[in-house]
Amino acid sequence: MNEYKIIILRERPELAPIAAEWFHCKWGVPTEAYLECMEAYLSGKTENGWWLCLYGENIVAGLGVIDNDFHDRKDLTPNVCAVYTEEEHRKKGLAGKLLNKVVDDMANKGVATLYLVTDHIGFYERYGWEFVCMVQGDMEFF
Repeated sequence: MNEYKIIILRERPELAPIAAEWFHCKWGVPTEAYLECMEAYLSGKTENGWWLCLYGENIVAGLGVIDNDFHDRKDLTPNVCAVYTEEEHRKKGLAGKLLNKVVDDMANKGVATLYLVTDHIGFYERYGWEFVCMVQGDMEFF
């Protein structure tokens, strides 16, 4: 029987290439950019990490934390990025559980404030997030 399980990528580092490709397919950011961030995390160069929700062995939701999610406000850091849940697994609270987990994990590392760029009005507020300001994209991954 398949169950949902939230993991930190360091628990299953062998999933990095699969996760990088999964995030790429959802957001269009090059796989190599995700892999670079994941490798920095896995090697201990950063504590900005990657969280995945597995259903059995399949990634069905995930998110990451990076310094800047391609916007012009470099002072608003670190950023939760690439939040995504597969359509057939939505409305089960997975994104909320991932968000709560990343907030708790980063707080335990001494990071009290996280930022997030989104156009989903009202969704993140359900999980305690507050609107700070508008930002402009810099699209530096292209």
